Amino acid sequence: MAAAPSVFHRVRTGSKVGAQYDQDGNLIQVETREDEEQSVKLAEILELLLAAGYFRARIKGLSPFDKVVGGMTWCITTCNFDIDVDLLFQENSTIGQKIALTEKIVSVLPKMMCPHCLEPHQIQGLDYIHIFPVIQWLVKRAIETREEMGDYVRAYSISQFQKTHRLPEDEEFLQRKDKAVRTVLDLLDVYKPQRKYRRQKDAGELLDEDSRVHSTLLEYGRRYGFSKESKQDTVDQRKAPLASGSQAAAPRMADQSDQGHLQAVEEMRIETLMTSMAAMANEEGKLTASAVGQIVGLQSEEIKQIVSEYAEKQSELSSEERSERYGPLQQHRRAVASLNKEIQQKTKELVQLQAKYEKVKTGCDEAKRNLTEATEHSEKLVRELKSLDELEEQADISLLEKLSALVTTNEKLKQQEQEFRTHCREEMARLQQNIEELNPVSGQDPEEEKERNQLIEKQYNTDREKLQKIRLLMAQRNRGIAILQRKIDEVPSRAELTQYQKRFIELYSQVSATHKETKQFFTLYNTLDDKKVYLEKEVNLLNSIHDNFHQAMSSSAAREQFLRQMEQIVEGIKQSRIKMEKKKQENKMRRDQLNDEYLELLDKQRLYFKTVKDFKEECRKNEMLLSKLRAKGAS
Repeated sequence: MAAAPSVFHRVRTGSKVGAQYDQDGNLIQVETREDEEQSVKLAEILELLLAAGYFRARIKGLSPFDKVVGGMTWCITTCNFDIDVDLLFQENSTIGQKIALTEKIVSVLPKMMCPHCLEPHQIQGLDYIHIFPVIQWLVKRAIETREEMGDYVRAYSISQFQKTHRLPEDEEFLQRKDKAVRTVLDLLDVYKPQRKYRRQKDAGELLDEDSRVHSTLLEYGRRYGFSKESKQDTVDQRKAPLASGSQAAAPRMADQSDQGHLQAVEEMRIETLMTSMAAMANEEGKLTASAVGQIVGLQSEEIKQIVSEYAEKQSELSSEERSERYGPLQQHRRAVASLNKEIQQKTKELVQLQAKYEKVKTGCDEAKRNLTEATEHSEKLVRELKSLDELEEQADISLLEKLSALVTTNEKLKQQEQEFRTHCREEMARLQQNIEELNPVSGQDPEEEKERNQLIEKQYNTDREKLQKIRLLMAQRNRGIAILQRKIDEVPSRAELTQYQKRFIELYSQVSATHKETKQFFTLYNTLDDKKVYLEKEVNLLNSIHDNFHQAMSSSAAREQFLRQMEQIVEGIKQSRIKMEKKKQENKMRRDQLNDEYLELLDKQRLYFKTVKDFKEECRKNEMLLSKLRAKGAS
């Protein structure tokens, strides 16, 4: 006996063609053909999703639709894109859920600035050739987003870890931190600046900023003088070859004399500043120039002379040391002044350039806005023209010609109305001008003027009634045009009819698959029920034979009666078998007959599709010929 098919075998609702079964419930193996290029693109899409980290693509139990749409949903979610669409993906969805999900995905892609176009029916129809570039772009975008967010997530995780946990290195650092801080504070306290001198209160106020800087540095024991460049220059000049001649020796001697003079002036200035300072408490044991000035009192002139002689001798003994400490102060001041002037000039130029830049930027932004508005308006006009062209191609030719004639008539009436209004205004202005010209010279009779006014009023009323009639006629034409436009809009376009046809075919496929599956379950149930009935009869018969066997073997008459009953039972089983064989044969013949009818219907279906294709081709040729005829008629 053949093995019964599994009761739990189901047809997947997302498949295009449901599985077919024979009369016994066995699966019919049908030879199918698949597009090799589509299979290659599907394999590449799954490899991309696995490389990006979507490992659900490895599950063999999922359909290709669930793998591809689930991967696209995962990539969009990974990109952290702010969208108003809930991309809730679930496996083995119904046809309505699949359509809604694919439409949501297609609406999100333009917001993510995806350079590739994709339609919902391409996703639902598993058009892998068009899906592959979109998947490739989404995977690249997801990887870039993860690289950008990797450092941020890592830093955030480290900060969260450090809030509640500590490493051994952190514990060791905290133990050494207090000791290190105390050591640094002690060093700062030991080596902090110490004030050695203080400027006396009765000394005059220093007006020059350079003198105030010198005085402050001298109070803390620091001497501000020439830089080391002057000494290096002197050393380089000494190392120069002596064969340079007397022409180079004269300028060098002049430079040395100028430097010596500047050094002497600087030394005198420092000593003058020192005379106005007093030693601090820790410096009272030392003899300073201010102490000498206080002791001597009135002999300040002699002290200044002695200090100047001392400075000259000191400059002679330590010329190299002074050349290291003092620099060309006047040259430095001139350079600083010139640089300040240049900075002010550049600042003014910068302000002017910034104002000019703001003005140019404002004009550029306004031009960009105008360009954007013009581009949007142009695109809108192009879309409207395309939609009108499509409606013209799909609409009835006679109705379209009638509508075009009515529109042309409407435009002509509008133009005539505008021209008539302009003419009336010009005529009214001319008449008013004539009235104004004639009024000063008025020697006319009031009755003639009254008749003239009545004539003008009558002409005005006549023209007004004519204008009203024209407006009524134009309103009637506009109503007729609006009615025709509504009728045209009520007729579905070819694209809408194609979409409806696709949706009805998909719905029919789903209903057919469900109906076929239900019929298979009913057939399986009836078969199993019949098996159960026959098995129960067989068990009852065997139990009856087993119960009556020993009683029948007790006597010869009972044995003969038992044998006759067994022969009758066997004969009944044979009759039942013959009936079942006959029923089986009838069902087989009916199946063959239905199969022949099915093949005939398939041939008719192929002929129908071929006829529809030929009809579409002829329609296209007809439209081309009509367009050529219109072009010739227009020319």
